[in-house]
Amino acid sequence: MSRIKHGLTYLGITVIRLLAMLPLRVQFRLGGLLGRLTYHLAPHRRHIAETNVRLCFPELDDSAQQALVRDIFRSTGISAMETAMAWFNDPEKYRSRVTVEGLENLQAAQAQDKGVLLIGAHFSTLDLAGCLVALFADFDVMYKRSKNPVIEASMRKGRERHFGAVIERRDTRQVMRRLRQGRTIWYAADQDYGPQHSVFAPFFGQQAATIVAASRLARINDSPALLISHFRDERTCTWSLRFSPIIEGFPSGDDIQDATRINAMIEAEIRRHPEQYLWLHRRFKTRPNGEQKPYRKKRRKQRREAA
Repeated sequence: MSRIKHGLTYLGITVIRLLAMLPLRVQFRLGGLLGRLTYHLAPHRRHIAETNVRLCFPELDDSAQQALVRDIFRSTGISAMETAMAWFNDPEKYRSRVTVEGLENLQAAQAQDKGVLLIGAHFSTLDLAGCLVALFADFDVMYKRSKNPVIEASMRKGRERHFGAVIERRDTRQVMRRLRQGRTIWYAADQDYGPQHSVFAPFFGQQAATIVAASRLARINDSPALLISHFRDERTCTWSLRFSPIIEGFPSGDDIQDATRINAMIEAEIRRHPEQYLWLHRRFKTRPNGEQKPYRKKRRKQRREAA
């Protein structure tokens, strides 16, 4: 069974490699089609996205929320094509399509020679954006290991072409060592990893379990921290990278205050292009004080009684 699974994975990676060779506009169109198809074929993920949008954008009416959910799936489909570009293409071919804002902020942080914590978030352009940033700066990345060894090997090989080091997110010793060596570490701090090592902080008006690793990593070597965001312009087939100024007074020594501050910065960036964020993740699955998880569906009987 594992041989069949691995064989299918190899076949899938071969298809992805071929897709990466297509013209850019064709890839975007195919990605959009993939997103629309996934919207219809993945009801569980659609429910998660709908729940997140309902919680985070209550100012939108039902039709606007549904339109946003469809746009989220379209953007996620395009991101699959961007991942293929990141793994198998030379990012130099996209240099003329990239605009960068605030690169001097990153350079000023790196000049302190204390290591830099480049705080990111799971925007749908994540994989390709990392390769595009590598055109302008040298840095390391953290990632979550895949359970599929074929995907893991392809992912690492694709990323190691662009970055100084590719560090599994649990390998804190290597992260600490790299920061002390003055390296820049890209770390996405916006997913729900459960209550351990997390605090609850506001995010789009909801209490979200927010990992405190960003504060603690910055504290290791008194490393400056700044936020990076990245978006695509589907119409022009271009991308924009944005580095915030160095976050003053971070870390503060108060984990909740730091988490609140980082969440607010990430939220502000998401609101620029809300469809380009990974809303398919159960961001609010961990609840404070035993609150009910928002992603549970009502049983049919309960729905009939409510009707």
